[in-house]
Parts: sequence; C-alpha cells; structure tokens
Amino acid sequence: MRFFKREEFEFSMELTLGACSYQAADPGEAWATAGRIRDGDANGWFEGWQETADRVRGTAEECAAAGRRVSARSAYLRAATYYANALYVIDATDEGSRLLPVWMAHRGCFDRFAELCDPPLEPVEIPYEGTTLPGYFMRSGPPDEPRPTVILNNGSDGPISAMWVQGGAAALARGYNALAFDGPGQGASLYLQHLYFRPDWEQVVTPVVDYLLTRPDVDAKRIAITGVSQAGYWVPRAVAFEHRIAAAVADPGVFDVSTSWVEHLPPNMRRLLDRGEQEKFDRDIRFAEKVSKGLRAVLDFRSRPYGLSSAFETFAAVQQYTLEGVVEQIRCPVLVLDPEHEQFWPGQSQRLYDALQCPKTIVRFTTSEGAEGHCEPKSPLVRDQRVFDWLDATLAEAA
Repeated sequence: MRFFKREEFEFSMELTLGACSYQAADPGEAWATAGRIRDGDANGWFEGWQETADRVRGTAEECAAAGRRVSARSAYLRAATYYANALYVIDATDEGSRLLPVWMAHRGCFDRFAELCDPPLEPVEIPYEGTTLPGYFMRSGPPDEPRPTVILNNGSDGPISAMWVQGGAAALARGYNALAFDGPGQGASLYLQHLYFRPDWEQVVTPVVDYLLTRPDVDAKRIAITGVSQAGYWVPRAVAFEHRIAAAVADPGVFDVSTSWVEHLPPNMRRLLDRGEQEKFDRDIRFAEKVSKGLRAVLDFRSRPYGLSSAFETFAAVQQYTLEGVVEQIRCPVLVLDPEHEQFWPGQSQRLYDALQCPKTIVRFTTSEGAEGHCEPKSPLVRDQRVFDWLDATLAEAA
C-alpha cells in the first residue's frame, strides 16, 4: 500500500498522512497532491506541494480577513506542512535558490497558526551564547499556574510544524505545557542565524531549562524532554549532564549517529576516513557526486546543518556524535521508542536501552499496528498515547 517507490517521497507522504491526526494536513489534499507527482520526479514533487501550499495559504488568508479564526488557523497549519514537504527534496531539483523563500513561507504560515491558537502559541527567544534560539511556548493553563512541561527537541531536518504533531498538540490535550525550539542547525537558527549542529547538546538544552525556570507557569520539578530522529541522540546526551530534567524520551534511541553515514560508504572510502586522508576522500566523493545527482542531493541536504566545508570534515564531525563514555551519567528515567523497520538507525534503540544504567523502559511499535518505521510516521496518536501515559506516571513520582 505504497504511494511511491522512491523512499524519500514515501516517507514524507507517510508523515503527511500521520499529520492528519492533529489537523496538520488533510487526507484529500495529500492524496490529490500525490496523484499529480510522478514517482522519482523531484521537480514535480517540489512544484506539486508548493502549488497545494500556495492554494491552502490563500484560503487561510481569505478566512483570516473574514474573521473566521478556526478556518484560518486550520489552513495556515496545513499550508506550513505542505511548504515543508516541498523542501524535503529541494536539493535534487532545479529550484535550489527557492529554499529560503519557501522556508520563509512555511514559517510565516506556522507563525499565523500560532497567533490564532487559543491561547496563542507564544513566540520566545531563549538566551544562548550571545544570541537567542527561537521557539514557541505552548501553554495549557492559566499563566500563573505551574504545570508539567515537555521540551520538544526536533531532529536533523524536521520543520517546526512537525513538533505540533510530534508532541505539542498531545501535550496541550493532557494539561502539559510544551516548548518547541530551533536549536543550532535547525529551522530559523540554521537559515537565519547560521548556527550549526554540535555534539555537546547539553550546551543547548541547559539554556532551554534555564529559560523555563524563569516562568511562573512551569513546574520546576516536572520538566521532561522528548527527542525525535537525530534528537534520539541529542536528548540522552543532554540529560547525561542536565540533571534538572525529570524524564526523557528518545524516538528512536540513537547511540551513535555516525552509523547512518559511514555504513553506506564503500570499504575503501571508510579506510580513507579512518586514516584521515581528507584530499583523497573528498576527491572520491566529488567523483561519485558527478555520477549520481541523487547522492549529491542527499549529501547537500544532510550536510547543510553541520556547516562544514568538505565531505570529509562532515563525516569526521559526525563520528563525534556518540554516547560512548557518556550514557552512564544519565540519572533520570528514560523511555526508548523502538519502531519495527527503523530505517536510519536499526538496532540502536536496543543498544541505547541496554547501555542505560538509570530507570528505563523500551516500547516497541510494530507493523501489525501500523506504527512501524522511523518516528512512527503514520501513527502519532499511538505514539503519543504511549509516550504521555509513561510521562504521566513518571512525572507523578517526581512531583
């Protein structure tokens, strides 16, 4: 029951259908858009999703002008999702120069959605190393009532609108506050501030916790954090050092980020990387990119948030993203999500779970329940039920 043979297309389509659970997409709009796209045609993918996004944004603007807040809010959120879809394979298209304008359209739609929520999602600026990290605080109760709060840590390439689907809406429905933010290498921090990924993510999360503790609507004893995709590494790394967090969730568990990079290299390239032969490694990568436009697009997309000048530097940097020698320092309870057919870090959820020496739980997601695959794309309701039921029980003990 696939829409596309091309894996990037299919995964993005699964995420879009899952987003319907929280009204961040519409099944009919998604199906109609997919029907206009030829499998494997990156230009057609970009144009198809941008066309849908433009149309839905136009609807949002008309509804907003007429004072129809609910209709406008819904359409702005869907448009934000569709613009993000258009960008998913932009590096494989002839539209590379459109990246920033389309991303700005995506962010503008999410900003309008945030304004129209009741209560509004509050734009925040989190102090960070001489600058700030942008985010959205989602409040579920009165502004002076301390409540449990979950930090939503995005992955390596997800849009901020995905955080509404991957925890934000579920948190508010259960009486939690939520905070979504763009860390270095993510969203506005990448595109507007030119901040880049770092392995020592506690240097990012500690300022986020510092900020939360300034708010009267945050219960200091009941701060949790969830991490999706590459944040399945960042979150365990952060809580190994930041002990004010009462509970952590990794979806999936990621012990060593570099495996999703180096295991795709041929043996001779791995030897060049291990020996530090940068000139030869970069030469071979450049040759491979000339032969395969798809490889070039993937490397451009995956490398951008690292901000480094060569493929060798990026591959070498990624090898620093490991929990080796760190995982033993984690104290808070950790929930590890383990989806069947995890395509990026297979087996690493179990590896992380086995290495943890703190209170720990692992939860499987299976094909038979429609919840398989990286970050359970088709089943956010199943995911959120298990995550927040665990958080309810865990944070009750921390209160």
